[in-house]
Amino acid sequence: MSRRPLLDLPPWLAHALRAQRGPVPWSAVVRGALAAGPLLLAALVLGRVSLGVVAAIAAMLAGINDRPGSRRASVKRIGVPALAGAVGLCAGTYAGQYTGPVPLTLLLTVLGLLAGGVSAVGPVASSAGTQVLVAAAVGAGMPLPESGWQRGLAFLAGAGWLLTLRLALPTPGSAGGDFRFDGERAAVARVYDAIADLLAAAGSAHAEDRRAALTAALDQAQDALTGPRLRRYASSAAERRLHAQYAAALPLAEAATALAWAGEAVSPRAAAGPRRLAAAVRAQSPTGPLPAPDRSAPALRALDDALLHAAETFDRGDGRRDLHTRRRTARQLLTAVFGRGGREYGLRVALCFGAGVAAAQALHHARWYGQHTHWYWLPATVVFLVKPDLGPLASRVLCRAAGTVLGALVFAGFAAVLPRPEGLVVLVAVCGALVPIATRHFAAQTAVVTVLVLALVMVGGEPQASVGRIGETLLACAIVLVVGHLPLPGQRGGGVRQRLTEAASAAYAYLTHVLGEAEAEAEAVPVATPVTEAQAKAGDTAGAGDRALRWTLRREAYRALAEARTAIALSAAELPALARHTAGTDEVAALLERLVDTTTACAVHLDDTGRLTPRHTRHLGELLARLEEVGERLGPTVPAVPPLPVAA
Repeated sequence: MSRRPLLDLPPWLAHALRAQRGPVPWSAVVRGALAAGPLLLAALVLGRVSLGVVAAIAAMLAGINDRPGSRRASVKRIGVPALAGAVGLCAGTYAGQYTGPVPLTLLLTVLGLLAGGVSAVGPVASSAGTQVLVAAAVGAGMPLPESGWQRGLAFLAGAGWLLTLRLALPTPGSAGGDFRFDGERAAVARVYDAIADLLAAAGSAHAEDRRAALTAALDQAQDALTGPRLRRYASSAAERRLHAQYAAALPLAEAATALAWAGEAVSPRAAAGPRRLAAAVRAQSPTGPLPAPDRSAPALRALDDALLHAAETFDRGDGRRDLHTRRRTARQLLTAVFGRGGREYGLRVALCFGAGVAAAQALHHARWYGQHTHWYWLPATVVFLVKPDLGPLASRVLCRAAGTVLGALVFAGFAAVLPRPEGLVVLVAVCGALVPIATRHFAAQTAVVTVLVLALVMVGGEPQASVGRIGETLLACAIVLVVGHLPLPGQRGGGVRQRLTEAASAAYAYLTHVLGEAEAEAEAVPVATPVTEAQAKAGDTAGAGDRALRWTLRREAYRALAEARTAIALSAAELPALARHTAGTDEVAALLERLVDTTTACAVHLDDTGRLTPRHTRHLGELLARLEEVGERLGPTVPAVPPLPVAA
């Protein structure tokens, strides 16, 4: 029996108290300990303390982006924001040196507008937007003897050092195999485990959650296997095998989704096959014997066929290596940047960042800082507070304020007793090791980062400034709270609505493709003439191409829906004044998920029989009618249902 919470907290407060759970990422802890602290120590030995401070800050920011996943994915996740940060540091340095307070404020405000719009593209772009603004504030507000290009190189060196550790050091448990692909191997194995979990939950109340978990596992595996490479295709046998094993999981996932959609429990042995495949991926071994097939229904026949195909792929060690991803076109990227979400977010970031820079400049020139000449803290804090991917606005403000106060008080205590500079270097190394653990909660991350940055700037020659940092943080919280609630041109909730529109478009594209296959099957006329071997092979090739496109569209639809769901959940946890602007969008997302699930069930049934049952067409018709009704009520949130090849 589940325990009920003692207090029914409002969503914005419950989110602030919620923390992620999971095992300690020991490999990331080791990398964090070997990053900022050793860089600062090397700079002290070489007599280039200021450059060491910049490199350590870059390593700290790279450590925040050092999340679990494959090495290939980490190159983009860490490297792209680092490049953006180096550019921002150079731009901020030269702008601070050669412009006055007013032009500097205007330039950084424009930079905030651009960075905010680009952040709407995706997680990596959002991290890059964050780092370019934080680094620009540091470059303009942290006076150092080096020129802008020297600071930029030091920043790249610091982030590059942590990325080198990420690529070179093996993770725990990978010493027995090819540790280069341990992240990819674990991600692919989780896909097969998620398929087994969904099959075990078919016909129960947990099926919807297990299907969402399968979507997340497939998204993570795609991200783990895609990334920057020197060659167009996988260049090693181990990587090609992983690509083939991932591709073999897609028909299994499709069949499992169709079985879950049917709402009937399946035999426990149905989940045994994917479990064995998951174990084979982890152990890099053949699959061994699989459970006997059960071919009593179209979805079960599809499951058995997919299982046999996967076993053949595993034993052969090669096969289809299509990851079923498509690059976003330039038009799609521009739409994300300049669309509703990009415009709203860019304008809000520009206003917050510009107000933070202006307030910091005013306090700096009024000598509120006293002997402290570093004024970067306030605008840098604003950047983290205005980021919606770090949580709802109220939650971010509460966590940032609490974390800064705690971190400043802790540092004040350490600064009073630790020897300088050796004690501060050790403190930086310890904080670097704690960053991967602290990222589970924004307040904890803020506290650790506050201690680390205060230690760095004290090593660089700035006096103890805990009280000033608390005051600047509280001022930044006030700025973001005010600007976050200001009425702006256009409709609020643009980011949520843009992602929901993208999800609806992807779902309709998937549905149109599947029903197009149904129309082609219905119009096919049997031919009495014998089919040659070449014609049969050509037909098989065409069918494989159609199925590959179908899986690509299916992956795009589910991924877009998952991103929309995340944005909707964050918006729902805002204060009521903000949450009301996206009310009802969760209903649209739920309908679209049911539509994609139903489309998947239709695709599996079409593969087996070539026609749809009345149950399939009835469900499609009901869902499309319901989406039209909700779309009329909510306005332009949901695109109009397109004309379909087959009447639903």
